[in-house]
Amino acid sequence: MNLAAAFRAVAEKSPMKPAVFWGEDELTYGTLLAQAEWLTARLAEGLGVQRGDRVGLWLKNCPQFVPALFGVLGAGGAVVPINNFLKPDEVNFILHDAGISVLVTDATMAEATAKLQALRPGLRVVLVEEFGASADTGVGARAGRVSPPPIDAGDMAVLIYTSGTTGRPKGAVLSHGNLLHNVESCRVMLAALDHDRFVVLLPMFHSFMLTVGVLLPLLVGGSLVVVRSMHPAKNIVHEILQRQATILPAVPQIFRMLAGVARTTRLPLRLCISGGAPLPVEVLREFSTAAQIPLLEGYGLSETSPVASMNPLAGPWKEGSVGVPVPNVEMSVQDDDGRLLAARTTGEICVRGGNVMQGYWNQPAETAKAIRAGWLLTGDVGFRDEDGYYFITDRKKDMLLVNGINVYPREIEERLYEFPGVKEAAVIGIPDARKGEQPLAFVAAAEGATLDPAAIRAFLRERLADYKVPRRIVLLPALPRNATGKILKTALRGPEFVQLAGGAEPAGA
Repeated sequence: MNLAAAFRAVAEKSPMKPAVFWGEDELTYGTLLAQAEWLTARLAEGLGVQRGDRVGLWLKNCPQFVPALFGVLGAGGAVVPINNFLKPDEVNFILHDAGISVLVTDATMAEATAKLQALRPGLRVVLVEEFGASADTGVGARAGRVSPPPIDAGDMAVLIYTSGTTGRPKGAVLSHGNLLHNVESCRVMLAALDHDRFVVLLPMFHSFMLTVGVLLPLLVGGSLVVVRSMHPAKNIVHEILQRQATILPAVPQIFRMLAGVARTTRLPLRLCISGGAPLPVEVLREFSTAAQIPLLEGYGLSETSPVASMNPLAGPWKEGSVGVPVPNVEMSVQDDDGRLLAARTTGEICVRGGNVMQGYWNQPAETAKAIRAGWLLTGDVGFRDEDGYYFITDRKKDMLLVNGINVYPREIEERLYEFPGVKEAAVIGIPDARKGEQPLAFVAAAEGATLDPAAIRAFLRERLADYKVPRRIVLLPALPRNATGKILKTALRGPEFVQLAGGAEPAGA
């Protein structure tokens, strides 16, 4: 079994059932299958995509994400979901690293796509707007479909990029088997059925939504309620109520907002899943009290397809805990030498199971660092209690979570060093009530240079996604260093330096 065949089986069983709700529109399984098979034929016959070739998906949330995903998989290709907030320079690195020559995107990104094609003249582009012709003919359009190539469970299905601590993005290789394994684990944990309607408001390119918000509902025969816009927030509530959605996967900030709504409005949701960032206990309490709906915190990372643990639907739910391992997945806490640690002993969280990636694309050394004796080293620090519930207490990796999306300081620092006159740069994360964390940059000027924080921010905005641009730039005569010359970020996180940030110029909205 592979993902394309699994989707085809569901669509052939219920071709007239709504698979995606998009505003007032409803797209059936039959329509999406026809579109997927149109793309499969276009890729295989027109563009020469063969088994194992990587195809980029650079899309905002839209119904066509579904046929784009399964169309590539049906051709035997591997999907590379690309963050639609990235700038062309950042996307170009991914295309080069993954060896991508075909990109599926949409007309709303024409300006950015043109810049990307200028950087990569040989790049061939397929617009999702071209899918429309196949929708008119429905399932009947499948008469001329191409024969799918043999696709094994071990074949690469998704190559998902996650920034490394060095600032260089790494592609985590997820096989059809990895993702099917995780979908099944999540199905069991959530008791997901074909009448469930999942709210999709987070980016589909994100591993959390790709598995829990797209693959899971479609492979059990459910439906997606894709929210066109999260602003204003009442749009989310309107879609949940109008479509009688039953399951909401989201980040903590959404549940903070919905807690206020739930005091006056009864939501039809039967359960909610919090992921992408740690769930503050006060948000869990506030939402649970107001909504009387189970809010289950889970844990995972792209390298685990991504769900590794979750609080059980039947309970008990433990505040501050990311729950227990999902079915057929093992977790442990280990020391730096790989020794298993006892309950309540803090160490590195490790994961083992059929959901763990095949490795990092073309980076055997990084793969060897990440997987030890079959265990994935997550880089997260925590412990388990006597009942087998896991708690995350810190992160070993120098990583920030901005709106649930990983941001690595080193990547920002590399860009800061490119700015004329910058001698030293360091980026840390500071708490932010709205976004979870925000990057904060400390910069020292070279001798004789004068730096302007506004000019630095403008420079960064041209080269980095907006959410990576530091909220504030703090100018210092010199950055603190230890005896070996290493910048002391521990000192920068102290009150003396963070207070300096209070007077820094804001980066703007």
